[in-house]
Amino acid sequence: MGRGDLKALILAAGYATRLRPLTDSVPKQLLPVGGRPMVDWILDKIREAGIDDVHLVTNGRFAPLFVRWADGKDVHVHDDRTTSNDDRLGAIGDIRFVQGQADIDDDLLVIAGDNLFDYALADYSAFWRSKDGASALAVHDVGDRILARKYGIVSVDEDDRIVDFVEKPQDPVSTLAATATYLYARAHARLLPAYLDEGNPPDQPGNYVAWLHKREPVYAYRFEGGWYDIGDPDQLLAADNRMRKRAGLPARDTYSLD
Repeated sequence: MGRGDLKALILAAGYATRLRPLTDSVPKQLLPVGGRPMVDWILDKIREAGIDDVHLVTNGRFAPLFVRWADGKDVHVHDDRTTSNDDRLGAIGDIRFVQGQADIDDDLLVIAGDNLFDYALADYSAFWRSKDGASALAVHDVGDRILARKYGIVSVDEDDRIVDFVEKPQDPVSTLAATATYLYARAHARLLPAYLDEGNPPDQPGNYVAWLHKREPVYAYRFEGGWYDIGDPDQLLAADNRMRKRAGLPARDTYSLD
């Protein structure tokens, strides 16, 4: 593969404290949703988009489980060597870690390992490529300003270029919520070290978009259909039942690892 090709990075290094005790022994991204590990649904989307070079970053506690999961899947697993919520690198820190570890100097799809959606990544990629050297962020119109307070909210111009990004605003100016799926042009992915060197927050991948859009063009890709950002037990159960229905399995009232 030549330089400048699109590579994918799945973020799976967090400790998912809101899902304890489930995540004491199983990383969130390997929890079953619809009868298979959550991250499998994301890997399917990446493969359908024709992306062959796939990386996943995790932590020291769960690296052996991800190595076992990746066996035969042609996914490069990177252990960031952290062991708790207190010493974690943060999502942006983890992207930079993998860039250095794997010598990645390419266009980069970054996707959170707990971010499930219905749209095709190939459509998103086509939108991004049409913007010629820009980066892109997938956004979902949550349609409700109260609900919008829970998310990173973007404002766009008439061409869907992002002109503002505010994390969990008390008074949202729009209902376009950022989702944790990013397409970075190679030149923009190269700016990650500068962002971190300035002392900006290493966690919450949206923070990098909030910084980047003020310096370089970043566009919002609006998608329709289902989207689950799985952060708490209610969201996990809802996503599980959505995917169980798709797989022809009966719905459940309570979540279980079985």
